[in-house]
Amino acid sequence: MPDSGSPTSERDDLGTPVALPPSIARVVSLVPSLTEAVAATAPELLVGATAWCAHPPTLQVTRVRGTKNPDLAAVIDLRPDVVLANDEENREADIAALRAAGVVVWVTAPRSVTDGLSSLGRMLGALQLPRPAWLEEAVTAWQPPGPQVRSTPRRRAVIPIWRRPWMAVGRDTFAGDVLRRLGVDNVLAGAADRYPRISLANLPPVDLVVLPDEPYAFSWDDGPEAFRTTPVACVSGRHLTWYGPSLVTAPELLRRQLEQTR
Repeated sequence: MPDSGSPTSERDDLGTPVALPPSIARVVSLVPSLTEAVAATAPELLVGATAWCAHPPTLQVTRVRGTKNPDLAAVIDLRPDVVLANDEENREADIAALRAAGVVVWVTAPRSVTDGLSSLGRMLGALQLPRPAWLEEAVTAWQPPGPQVRSTPRRRAVIPIWRRPWMAVGRDTFAGDVLRRLGVDNVLAGAADRYPRISLANLPPVDLVVLPDEPYAFSWDDGPEAFRTTPVACVSGRHLTWYGPSLVTAPELLRRQLEQTR
């Protein structure tokens, strides 16, 4: 057994061994959903976050630019015990640069709701935090038979995430699994890419277009006009794509939003 002053080694979501320090008091998060998760559990740990980390809105920490262009020097200057990152949100080169500078980085990579809930528990445990009540509530909210029984018959949808160029949710994504559990099947779930570019003129037949308000800020005034013959639902991108405290209310909120089509 290591003594109390020795680091412990655990594997993150990518299977990378991470030498965690014996005491964790300073955390920088480069992922908005993980920032919210830590803030809801042990806000005193957070010393830095990206400019996109908007929840909770009262969060007051040093901002280290964006998820794709973090200020690595600022991150290092904050002397974090652990930096939280994600394999989609953050660039591999930035994660490698932080590790080369001696910074401990924990990377998450959920591809489903089950993955997300498990990933959160493991990440918070790696930060030496007890399992929070909100995580148990999220597990309960998504337990089978869960919200999917309320949406019948099932609908086939395309889920754009960007325009100019148009891009959409493809295979093996957290957002795709969220919608599947709510009775909405992604017609691009078999795409070769996880976030393929799409041509609106060549889409498979769909019953619904789901437009989240992030990463592109789709709204009723920006996006639906491109799909004149198909019902459109505008939904909360935070509840569709974030894995954190928002998972507690995501099933009910998204179910209501998916029914409010135009």
